[in-house]
Amino acid sequence: MSEAASTRVALAKSTARIAKRRTNTRTTALLPSLTPLLHEWLPRQRWFAGKGRPVTGFSLVAATEILPLDTAGTGPGLLHLLVRAHQPDAQAHGDCYQLLLGVRTALPTRLTAARIGQVTDGPLAGRTLYEGLHDPRVADLLLERLRRPGTLGPLRFDRAAPIPSGLAPRFLDTEQSNSSLVYGDAYILKIFRRVFPGANPDLELPLALSREGCGRVPAPVAWFEASTPDTATGEPLTLGVLQPFLRGAQDGWQLALASLGSGRDFVPEAHALGRATAEVHTALAAALPTPALAHAQTRHLVAGMVERLEAAAQAVPALVPYVPGLRTAFDAVTALGHTGRSWAAQRVHGDLHLGQTLRGPDGFWSLIDFEGEPAKPLPERRSPQLPVRDVAGMLRSFDYAARSHRPWNPEWAARCRAAYCEGYARGAGTDPRSEPELLRAHETDKAVYEVLYEARHRPDWLPVPMAAIQRLATTTA
Repeated sequence: MSEAASTRVALAKSTARIAKRRTNTRTTALLPSLTPLLHEWLPRQRWFAGKGRPVTGFSLVAATEILPLDTAGTGPGLLHLLVRAHQPDAQAHGDCYQLLLGVRTALPTRLTAARIGQVTDGPLAGRTLYEGLHDPRVADLLLERLRRPGTLGPLRFDRAAPIPSGLAPRFLDTEQSNSSLVYGDAYILKIFRRVFPGANPDLELPLALSREGCGRVPAPVAWFEASTPDTATGEPLTLGVLQPFLRGAQDGWQLALASLGSGRDFVPEAHALGRATAEVHTALAAALPTPALAHAQTRHLVAGMVERLEAAAQAVPALVPYVPGLRTAFDAVTALGHTGRSWAAQRVHGDLHLGQTLRGPDGFWSLIDFEGEPAKPLPERRSPQLPVRDVAGMLRSFDYAARSHRPWNPEWAARCRAAYCEGYARGAGTDPRSEPELLRAHETDKAVYEVLYEARHRPDWLPVPMAAIQRLATTTA
């Protein structure tokens, strides 16, 4: 029997066992037995959001044996855990993380790099714990679950279209805030690591765009969620989304860097990308509510920008001399609000840059990763925004690309920025440069965010957003 077939047999058996007795892993002994290993392993993961602060403890939200370890101990088991990590100066209840932990009696050599450690006591004493997504057997099991909609304890698996079986999995070791598996170069499964109550925008928005017939975003094929007893809102937690894998597509950031390196113009690509962004915005406005951003809401928007600027200036002293000039960008929007101007807000991408775009072999641009800025609370990421926020993010991305190349090529960035806005105007009917106060304020807000991020995580990159800060602090609308 092939490994894939044996996985399906084990899946059927485990489903029957769990349907009869639900799950036997959520015991008082499980988490304490895993805590020493998690204390060491979890903070080292790239997707762990609480770096720099000690973990003071863990609490178990939910535990499910997706694949119970067989009694002979010859095959892997798969534990699905939702665990809260408690840290000083964090939200009161702690961040909730999704863990898919493989359990084996002996770990094969090919999985050595995925090893977490050996459990010394509790229900898994003597077993070896490892990152399950690196195990093809476990990855096969996840796809089988998505192929067969239904519930398993607190987990619910849903499907929008048939999924073929027998697709070879491979783990992508490139993402920062999530983890992904590719199946047969046909589908990609994104596993959300830090999870929140409520629909994740990376499922919610692609589903809405699919209903509108927008082909710029891969439509979800399947997904899974969790309903947990400690969720005060009663909303499920989105855990993972399966979408078509855009075979042969190239990352927009890498394409831009290749253009710079070869001295080739990127204007046609930027123009087409602007049009693609406009098509996505138009479809989102048609699919979801578009509340008015009137004077009170404008005041709130500007207040948030000012608050972020002041907080960043306290953390990054180099920003302080530019604060008065940057404030004028926000004051200009406030002044517009006083005149009675209002705008239609809507759902947007929320974290748009060249790295969130893919161009197919035929030149067709797609937008991906609608999760928004992972550091922000989910309700904020799901709130309607002005479309110019996405435009500003892309304009900053062109500047980043130009400044990451030596020698710096400001003319390249300027041409791309103009072409992108022209392409956007072609697709939306409105040029974002026609409201310069809004564009400058949002680009300033984005640059301030970049300064804080680079100062904390990549100090060598700090001159890139600081150059934009100098320009924006002295530029009028």
